[in-house]
Amino acid sequence: MCGALLGAAQVFSADEDAGKMLDAIQQRVLAVLEKGGAAVVRIEATEGRDRVVGTGFFIDPNGTLYTSYSVGGQSQEIIVHFRGERHPATRLISDLRSGIALLKIAAETPFLTFAKARDLALASPIIALGYPRELPLTPSFGIVGGFDLKLGDRYFATTHIRANLPVQRGEGGAPLLNMKGEVVGMLISMLDGGSASFALPIEAAEKVRMDFTRFREAHPGWIGVHVKAADNAVAGSTAQIEEIIPDAPAEKAGLRAGDVLLQIGGRKIAVAEDVLDASFFLTAADDVLVRIVRAGEELEIKLQPGEPPSALRSLLPKIGSLDEGPKAAR
Repeated sequence: MCGALLGAAQVFSADEDAGKMLDAIQQRVLAVLEKGGAAVVRIEATEGRDRVVGTGFFIDPNGTLYTSYSVGGQSQEIIVHFRGERHPATRLISDLRSGIALLKIAAETPFLTFAKARDLALASPIIALGYPRELPLTPSFGIVGGFDLKLGDRYFATTHIRANLPVQRGEGGAPLLNMKGEVVGMLISMLDGGSASFALPIEAAEKVRMDFTRFREAHPGWIGVHVKAADNAVAGSTAQIEEIIPDAPAEKAGLRAGDVLLQIGGRKIAVAEDVLDASFFLTAADDVLVRIVRAGEELEIKLQPGEPPSALRSLLPKIGSLDEGPKAAR
């Protein structure tokens, strides 16, 4: 009898603890919504004869905002709904490779602050704030499901956050936030009918914005190497240069086939795919240090990335986009 009562008490205690935890999560999500909701806006635009609806968020007090390329990348007559008014938006830059657009309206605005997406870990709690279809601003809660560079046989331009939280049409461009309400990414495309999504890390969006500030356009860098997986790791890396493209920046700087890559700029390299991720953050004509192992010796080589040899193609996989428009599956 005593054992049964003790067991019942333990179950009650566990249920009580779970209830407190859920209440705490609810209060945290509501606090993030209250803190940052005013900086998140609905966006409407036209693309040809069609209507596109999405979400965006302000990043400074001068009306600058991020949204996804599917919402603001090629659209015309872009309208931002802010504080009950319709504000025409100017497109500053759109970048198909990253999947983002940078817009601006003529208004003083609240804005969201950033944190480092690289500080996230598997199962980190995350929140999204977006405008699904014609509905009011809506919070979603979930966890980080992974960090992915590819889906199937298609590669992203850089590693994306797999956000395991529910998303709906119209939430393309919504901010992905940590539990402090700081932006760590932007919702780009949905998975499995909206049960999850891919988010571009905010550092990648900021790379595009910094390019715009300096050059008035995206300014990606290219070093010109083909990389393979080595049979054995060297200094923690299996990313081995298989081929140097003739006359590419890598050849001019002295890199060689057989070199094992350890670091490109500020990005450490452990596997061949890391080279693609690191290359996204290169800027043409900006010197970068590349750390390698050659014949058992660690070396640092300075090189200057060049312009890519051909027009960039989108590396985004053709999964469901989050805009509400005629091309919702791109």
